[in-house]
Amino acid sequence: MVRRNAWRVLLLVLTTSAAGATALTPEETVRRYLQAVKDGKFDVAYDLISTAMRQGKDREVWVKEQQVGMAWAEVKIFSFEVHPAKVEGDKAQVPNVLSSQDRFVNQLGLTEHELYTLVKEGGTWRVDQQVIIEPGDVAKWFPAERKAGAKEAAPAAP
Repeated sequence: MVRRNAWRVLLLVLTTSAAGATALTPEETVRRYLQAVKDGKFDVAYDLISTAMRQGKDREVWVKEQQVGMAWAEVKIFSFEVHPAKVEGDKAQVPNVLSSQDRFVNQLGLTEHELYTLVKEGGTWRVDQQVIIEPGDVAKWFPAERKAGAKEAAPAAP
């Protein structure tokens, strides 16, 4: 009887620890997703994206498409800075500042402001969409940059 209870306690501890380890915040989900993409670990990224973002593709097909697309576009991610999420129910929006370069859209390696939309699937946050934030909307998602820009724009004291 004691041995059986000991196994139940051990099983409870292990399942609780495993569940806690996989419960990522929206920000951590985006960080892990971007790090996986940066490192070319698309099999890891696959586990962090939504069913809709997978577009019905199984892991092997999706991973191969990402590898080919990233190589063809010569995408290089230099760094990223994930900002605090805005969460409403089972949806979250996570702003990010990305430093990257590719041969088509961002040949000069300019900094881009992105917004990731995440959804909860099975109790886990998943990246569902990514868009580039238009310059006029940057201050909405990155208020610190608005303040910094205002300081830079202030006239110098005589």
